[in-house]
Amino acid sequence: MSEVVSGGCQCGAVRYRFNEPPRGAHICHCRMCQKAFGAFYAPLVGGPVSTFEVTRGKIAVFRSSDLTERGFCRDCGTPLTFHYVEGEWISVSIGSLDHPEAFPPIDQHGVESRIGYVNHLHSLPDRPSTEEEDPDATARIRATNHQHPDHDTAVWPPLS
Repeated sequence: MSEVVSGGCQCGAVRYRFNEPPRGAHICHCRMCQKAFGAFYAPLVGGPVSTFEVTRGKIAVFRSSDLTERGFCRDCGTPLTFHYVEGEWISVSIGSLDHPEAFPPIDQHGVESRIGYVNHLHSLPDRPSTEEEDPDATARIRATNHQHPDHDTAVWPPLS
């Protein structure tokens, strides 16, 4: 029996799943991925399109080139997918998975566009969340959190 791997956007409007574990986890440093993620690089993992399905909502798509499309949540903007339009493979953002820790990257792509200081991020000091700096702000954020939990839900947002 195959293991189902699910994920979705930050607000919960879009949920998806792979009906078998995705593979080929990597990070892409290309400039298109940097822009699409608004980040230093894009962490991605994927599988055959035939094993992928959207279980809630609809993924909005931007054609970032004639060959590729990038899917995202139209409501909250979460980057969700990367797909070659005529390809049989679809990748998802590792961070949108319910268990991103299960998919450590095994290689790096687009390294010609890698931002130089990315190689040194591991040497920066570690700092905890804002809790130690501003416990009141942390408590307010927790009390007003609208983020979807890291598991499938029958209904979202919850009924009051």
